[in-house]
Amino acid sequence: MTPSEPHAQVGRRWGSARAVREVVPPDPRLSARWHVHDYPGPFARWNHHPEYEIHLARSGPGRFIVGDHVGRFGAGHLALVGPEVPHDWMSDLGPGEVIEGRDVVFQFHGRWLEQCEELLPELRTLAPLWARSRSGVEFSGRTAEAGALALESIGLTRGADRLAHVFSLFHLLNTAPEDEYRLISGVWEPQVNDPRAEEVIGEALAYVLDNLTGGVRLPVAAAHAGMSESAFSRYFKRASGLTFTEMVGKLRLTQAAALLVDTDRPVHAIATDVGYANLSNFNRRFLDGFGLTPTAYRKQNRPAG
Repeated sequence: MTPSEPHAQVGRRWGSARAVREVVPPDPRLSARWHVHDYPGPFARWNHHPEYEIHLARSGPGRFIVGDHVGRFGAGHLALVGPEVPHDWMSDLGPGEVIEGRDVVFQFHGRWLEQCEELLPELRTLAPLWARSRSGVEFSGRTAEAGALALESIGLTRGADRLAHVFSLFHLLNTAPEDEYRLISGVWEPQVNDPRAEEVIGEALAYVLDNLTGGVRLPVAAAHAGMSESAFSRYFKRASGLTFTEMVGKLRLTQAAALLVDTDRPVHAIATDVGYANLSNFNRRFLDGFGLTPTAYRKQNRPAG
């Protein structure tokens, strides 16, 4: 994305995406699943599953959703997501663009952890890490760098060497300094068991992301989901943890943050680009969301030179 381009691309794949319960296939030769996938691709979607997941984005930029949080990510973004916490990483793509091997993922079931702890009680010291994972955890600094190397190493080794990297990664994340990790979301409790709710959220996010720089209206989103406005609003809040308006606001602000860093467009133009007719309202919302004014955010996050 060059500074002369007026808009950052929103991933168009969302037009047909739905939130799904990902099935993580077991491998009888391995205790947990490590894999690499492209973006876009069948594994790069808004989903949830009963396994824990450690996720590395090899390239950026883009947006991610974990639980009820919407944020920005760059290359080297490392996160731990707990069981059933919905999540997705969405890169900014040009037409027809594919990012090969964008994601490295390690997924493991809580039952496996419990069985390990029965045989190896020392592993119970990892309990704080698993508790934090219910909110999603984002790592930074040396922890993220070392964690990425350990995660990559899991896929390059076999046998006892592989397990050594697995437990080394767990220990590293569990002992991360307080200034090198943060909780991403509130503690996530699955809101509904109705599979229809997942479809509703997926269709709504597809509509929002395809129209983020234009008009986004609740009646249209409800119609896309085939529901009345009141039923749609209830489903969306119960399934995502956010109201529809809150989700739209978060996605618009992350889009604005991308435009502030990736382009030279004036702040007032960016406010209009992401759907704010009133500059003062945009500045206030941005300050609430990022703790900085748009101008200060741009100055702090633009590359030097």
